[in-house]
Amino acid sequence: MKRTLSLAIFSLLIAAGLAPSRVNAEKPNFVVIFCDDLGYGDLGCFGHPSIRTPHLDRMAVEGQRWTNFYVGASVCTPSRAALLTGRLPVRNGMMSARRRVLFPDSKGGLQKSEVTIAECLKAVGYATAAVGKWHLGHLPPCLPTYQGFEYYYGVPYSNDMWIDPANKLADDIVIRSGLTRADLEKGHKKRNWVPLFRGEEVIEYPADQNTLTKRYTEEAIRFINADKDKPFFLYLPHTMVHLPLAVSKAFAGRTGRLIWDAIEEVDWSVGEILGAVRKAGIADETLVIFTSDNGAAVGSSLPLRAKKGSVYDGGIREPTVMWWPGQIPAGKTCREVAATIDLLPTLAGLCGGKLPERKIDGLDIWPLMSGRAGAKSPHEFYVLMHGPGTVRSGKWKFYPWKEGRSGRRREKQPANPSPEPVQLYDTVADIGEKNNLAGANADLTRRLQAAYTAHVEEIKKNRRPTAAMPRKKNASSAQRPSQGKKKPNPKKNPKKKNAAAN
Repeated sequence: MKRTLSLAIFSLLIAAGLAPSRVNAEKPNFVVIFCDDLGYGDLGCFGHPSIRTPHLDRMAVEGQRWTNFYVGASVCTPSRAALLTGRLPVRNGMMSARRRVLFPDSKGGLQKSEVTIAECLKAVGYATAAVGKWHLGHLPPCLPTYQGFEYYYGVPYSNDMWIDPANKLADDIVIRSGLTRADLEKGHKKRNWVPLFRGEEVIEYPADQNTLTKRYTEEAIRFINADKDKPFFLYLPHTMVHLPLAVSKAFAGRTGRLIWDAIEEVDWSVGEILGAVRKAGIADETLVIFTSDNGAAVGSSLPLRAKKGSVYDGGIREPTVMWWPGQIPAGKTCREVAATIDLLPTLAGLCGGKLPERKIDGLDIWPLMSGRAGAKSPHEFYVLMHGPGTVRSGKWKFYPWKEGRSGRRREKQPANPSPEPVQLYDTVADIGEKNNLAGANADLTRRLQAAYTAHVEEIKKNRRPTAAMPRKKNASSAQRPSQGKKKPNPKKNPKKKNAAAN
């Protein structure tokens, strides 16, 4: 057994508030399940009245729900970079004003010199695998195999994108939909048709998206079974429930709503992973964390305000469950502020891993996870520069901009926005962020504004560019494929409008 502290003794210590600051274990296993576009209100254990998520509900009963758990950005690429590096995406180069996420025609990706969780754990003897959506660079040197993962299987970016003709095709690639290898070599590409990778090669095109959740789960279980006798780190970033939605035959039409079907299949996947861990006899040695990369795109972020793309809580506060029998107290809820950036230092601390020399933003949250009496959030201020910016401090959420000016065109604006130049909400009394209290809390507002300003200045001094992804010579363009000729807009061409009228 990897653990040397008995569960009975540990449980007694927790009950007495005397649990040690660090588990007396050699090297526990770590599984991080990262859903895509799942909202705060999309799970039964977070209040959804209709979606059936029995496996996550059971995971919450046996483990710990986190109700104030944040991500590093409200869209895919920067959120993933934050989780894996423990560094905010503006700092590590994975968020820019021009493009908030990477596309198949992006020229840069995550710097190879960034230290990921996988690299940190691999250095102390862990087997490492990434199974699912990557989205931090689809060409060398930005693929998972360059970032500490010994094994990769999945889609390199969002499933509404297209293939880059510069991708390396496997000799035994499975080509579907009536295409040929010659078509791909000539530069074929189409929106919503994405490649499936194994290692650094495309093994299937277009990927059968209906089976992705199922196949990711099967690959993950194979890895668990193959490496159950040594410490392992499994990163399982699901493609679902990002658009276009897709489910396997077993889940098609179960609820009458495709988004609910997709969520229920992700829940099934969680059950399969936990079942595999139990069957392998390593449940007591394995920490499993489930969360999402940003708020809902299609589903529900209620009762939070806004959705994906916003820095209101509905865009960056995620449904999170942590499970480790005997180490994480069962049936508890943690209401302290924490974030995905905290996973790298926390996991490293649990196994004796060395932290990166370059500054990280994450902090160790094991005292909160282990239920230590009196444990508080290590973040006095959790600051994000995504979009117009925000600060979370204790129960307070601050926005250094006027309500109604988020810059999000699709964001529903209030009928009567506050006239205050900034926003301040009590997230405990007002979880939906409706009552702006900035005017009545001038001193607090000034303190949070100062924290935000100082953070921006520090980040600007230490931010990094993306890593260049060299493309093979003579590769066809990776630009967005044409969606067909657009019909002329007569409003933009008065002459054509008049001619049509005549």
